[in-house]
Amino acid sequence: MIAVPRKRFWTSAVVAEEEDGFAVRLDARALTTPARAPLRVPTRPLAEGIAAEWNDVEGEIRPERMPLTRAANTSIDGVVPNSRPLAEAIASYGGTDLLCYRAEDPEGLRLRQFHAWDPLLAWASEVLGARLIAVMGVMHAPQPEESLAALRQAVDEEGPFRLTGLSELVSLSGSLVLGLAVSRGALEASTAWRISRIDEDWQEEQWGVDAEARAAAEARREAFLAAERYLRLLER
Repeated sequence: MIAVPRKRFWTSAVVAEEEDGFAVRLDARALTTPARAPLRVPTRPLAEGIAAEWNDVEGEIRPERMPLTRAANTSIDGVVPNSRPLAEAIASYGGTDLLCYRAEDPEGLRLRQFHAWDPLLAWASEVLGARLIAVMGVMHAPQPEESLAALRQAVDEEGPFRLTGLSELVSLSGSLVLGLAVSRGALEASTAWRISRIDEDWQEEQWGVDAEARAAAEARREAFLAAERYLRLLER
């Protein structure tokens, strides 16, 4: 096992199947996490995606361009040893889900939210058993306890590696329902991101685009799409 320096030193990155999962080798040497744990992931497709990131390195290693590697490292070093706190943090979004808080006006914005968000709340009710109540305004409104319990169960079913990707989806969108819909393949990430940005897009239409805010939003969108790819590669 090796600690990785800042510049490329290997000829090629390849996948190796081990007893405890799939490893990535830089030439003959196994890749490790920042905490020096062996990098082992549960599926070959994910290992192949990680290997591709290392094969794409030209010169200096740029972690920000290696989202699959970073997600795997986070899973192995932080989530797998103790997944409960992350699962609870993700599930807590169910009590304040973005999709449940609607604009009172203008009517155009309210209608956009209605048409985009109500079908997802219906999906959560039908598929997850979580009936969530939509309210007008931003004041907190409690959700039925049985619905929150159903959402916690849905999060627990994800498993430690998948929690890493789900956490990104939920925190970036502000919606547990959107995150679970993407994780379960009911919604593509590109569509989910657009749905989560209804309020921001409306403001841009009214007041114009702020270049700095748009650049920050684009970085978050790329992270959102990368989280979906991570989850898809975890599917055997």
